[in-house]
Amino acid sequence: MKQHKRAPQPPTSKGGTLMRINRRSFLQLTALAGGGLALDLYRTPFAAAQEPEVPPDLTPQAFIHIAPDGVVTIMARASESGQGMRNMLPMLIAEELDVDWKDVRVQQAELNEKIYGRQFSGGSANTPMGWEPMRRVGAAGRQLLITAAAQTWSVPAAECTTRSSRVLHAASGRSAGYGELAAKAAALPAPALSSVKLKDPRDYRIIGHSQTGVDTHDLVTGKPLFGIDVELPGMLYAAIEKAPVFAGKVKSANIEQIKALPGVRHVLVIDGGITPAAYTPWEPGMEPGIAVVADTWWQAQQARKQLKVDWELGPAATQSTEGFAAKAAELLKAPPGTTVRKYGDLDAALKSSAKVVEATYQYPFIAHVTLEPQGATAHWKDGKLEMWSTSTLPADGRGLVAKTLGIQESDITTHMVRSGGSFGRRLQNDYLVEAAWIAKHIDAPVKLLWSREDDIAHDPLRPGATVGLKGGLDAQGKITAWRHHFVTFGDGKHSTSGGGMGQDSYPAGFPPAYALYSSMQPLMLRTGALRAPGDNAYCWVAQSFLDELAHAAGRDPLEFQLELLSNKKAPWSSGEHDAVGDHEPAGQSVLIPERYKGVLELVAEKSGWAKQSKEPGRGMGIAAWFCHLGYFAEVADVSVDAQNKVTVHQVWAAGDVGSQIINPNAAESMAQGGIMEGMGHLAQEITLADGVIQQSNFHNHPLMRMRQTPKIEVYWRKTDYAPTGLGEPTLPPILPAIGNAIFAATGKRIRTLPLQRSGFSWA
Repeated sequence: MKQHKRAPQPPTSKGGTLMRINRRSFLQLTALAGGGLALDLYRTPFAAAQEPEVPPDLTPQAFIHIAPDGVVTIMARASESGQGMRNMLPMLIAEELDVDWKDVRVQQAELNEKIYGRQFSGGSANTPMGWEPMRRVGAAGRQLLITAAAQTWSVPAAECTTRSSRVLHAASGRSAGYGELAAKAAALPAPALSSVKLKDPRDYRIIGHSQTGVDTHDLVTGKPLFGIDVELPGMLYAAIEKAPVFAGKVKSANIEQIKALPGVRHVLVIDGGITPAAYTPWEPGMEPGIAVVADTWWQAQQARKQLKVDWELGPAATQSTEGFAAKAAELLKAPPGTTVRKYGDLDAALKSSAKVVEATYQYPFIAHVTLEPQGATAHWKDGKLEMWSTSTLPADGRGLVAKTLGIQESDITTHMVRSGGSFGRRLQNDYLVEAAWIAKHIDAPVKLLWSREDDIAHDPLRPGATVGLKGGLDAQGKITAWRHHFVTFGDGKHSTSGGGMGQDSYPAGFPPAYALYSSMQPLMLRTGALRAPGDNAYCWVAQSFLDELAHAAGRDPLEFQLELLSNKKAPWSSGEHDAVGDHEPAGQSVLIPERYKGVLELVAEKSGWAKQSKEPGRGMGIAAWFCHLGYFAEVADVSVDAQNKVTVHQVWAAGDVGSQIINPNAAESMAQGGIMEGMGHLAQEITLADGVIQQSNFHNHPLMRMRQTPKIEVYWRKTDYAPTGLGEPTLPPILPAIGNAIFAATGKRIRTLPLQRSGFSWA
């Protein structure tokens, strides 16, 4: 990974919003068995704006435990599905506590938001929401240990310093390990988090330095870490047969025959609670089906395959990809259903333009395809439920389970278990509810596991869309107008989950005249957030069309876009969320043009954009995007052979996620992973016929192969803003960067995804 010199930027108050701790947040110290020190963080109101504040309640759990022998254990509050949260958040605490990372043990916290605050992983929000609070937790712990030492030695606390889990008093030459001071520190009053002094970043020894993942050794040696690995005494295994059409109900089945098969213990009919309609809520509950519970999962699956079910398919059976496309074409020709945003005299600007460019872009539904399929383990006993959850919104999952089973949330214990990928999929908790429902109906712990085919057929898909675009250019090749007609899915008032576009979606605010319209068609299907929700497709559309306009104007795409970013024409909306995600702190979703331009200029420099080769059949494409508080620009070097097979030789990426890269190697890996996943999106699609999803596994919903993965170089542009996350913003630009490179190589524009529908494929 390379680093770039810090660029001068406006102060944080002009664009970024630092996360602050409310005075109600504080540390409570209690002595644990054996004289250890425990530092408890109580619920803080730095969670998403829509979340109600909950009073802090005392808890025996702790963020930090310092044992008498000096061993430091730090609790990881967030769920982990590959983003590195089990490293990053404890690193922040450990830095300010002033311990050596090699001496830290990380333990996954149980679900207890009164103690730990919001426990989730989504929207790239853990970094901005944890950056200051977690450091203050560590700093408060350090201050208490200093105070304990100063009192022991009868010296001023101001004369004491710390280093590597020791408090030092230079004047007297005395020192003491944290373990020696833990019991005394536990009896001291806790400092207010707002009063503690944070380190100067120049003194960081953990933050900004690459740290090996706390799970890395166990991962590469195959230790049981994941939800799929959970084992309990006497555990049974479940598989669920669902209708091939969304929310189809069971009319009849050969249940008694299945009950008699080897190993089968229970066969349960799930009525579900979903009524197919034009709009399906975020978490509608359970789909109907038949659960087969057996001694082993293999037995459950084999029995399931012998089910003969007569389904009541319902109205969703009328849906098809062809029907969606025909309806979208009809809606594009009709007056738009809703005006999302409009400013300037668009019609007049287009009429007076020297050149008008029109295009229609289409992108498909796609599935999350996490490497670990969905599943959960649950045990119902004595009216209470214990769950082992891979959810990235575990508190929401607990609430949905409580509602479904008709019990109190306080009667549910949730253990947070590492998952094998999420990409937004585990924000929804359908599989968790299913496991809990089954557990309540049997007298043993049960592990539910979906097959890969289940995972694709019943995924909350990234919704597809059709977009009609019209752009105007003046005689000098500058943008005069931009018309954007977004045809998505919904009931006319509510867009399907993951299918709404906000009024500030780029390039809104920059063209002199602009309109964003939306029209909806009904969808009886469950959809949801996929990594960089919305932006994973909106970026492809907007940046591809910008490239079209640049070429129509006879101008360099980089120069064309930099000029547009210097041409602010209209204010952004009132700080509300745009298409950047549902779980970000409010007030940080405003695009800052200087940061956007900065990553474009950096990636152009590193890729040699100005000196690119003119080799036939080879080209470079550039694109950038702002989402989830981060800025990324990417350049792809692509060749296309005579059979239209595409090879991506190299990708350069430049990111601006604020003033600090917390764990550099992990950050580089996150950027590379986002780019590779985005490349996968270019070849993926989900299609329907008679309401049935036609794809079933990786052979027809493929992931990128190692041989198809290019060399990827990642550069960072550090700016004076609070650090933000990396899960989402790395992904969107790669789709248009490759599409624009294909155009540069062939003169053929990619307006329909996947690539196969535009006549191209991966080499």
